[in-house]
Amino acid sequence: MAGTINKVILIGHLGDEVKMHYFEGGNSIGRFPLATNETYTNRQTGEKVTNVEWHNIVVRNKLAEICEKYLTKGDRVYCEGRIKTRQYEVDGQKRYATEIHVQDMTFLSTKKDPNSPQPSAQPMQGNPTPPSVAPEEDDDLPF
Repeated sequence: MAGTINKVILIGHLGDEVKMHYFEGGNSIGRFPLATNETYTNRQTGEKVTNVEWHNIVVRNKLAEICEKYLTKGDRVYCEGRIKTRQYEVDGQKRYATEIHVQDMTFLSTKKDPNSPQPSAQPMQGNPTPPSVAPEEDDDLPF
């Protein structure tokens, strides 16, 4: 294989609400923590052990606005994106942050706006459109 690949796939639960930042020119960015967990049984003690891993998720523009509108703490989502590490300085100390920049997302569970059609299990990509409802047609198909 001659090339390289930077791809991340996560299914987890939101650890907090989506925090939005808006910029001049209409661009926006949303950030939220995502928790994934691994459960196994300790062979020596027979005790169930759960390890939780936290990921810093970053979404942009229209996808960020949709996440802010529909997602709340605890919701389950499927995310696809890339790992990015950035460096910054605080009081002269170099710090690093590892983030997952998400391009594709599917909402697996949501709690907001129970009267409207749920976007759950709808793929959300860089420039998503809200789910549409087609009118039912009368036909003579048995299913």
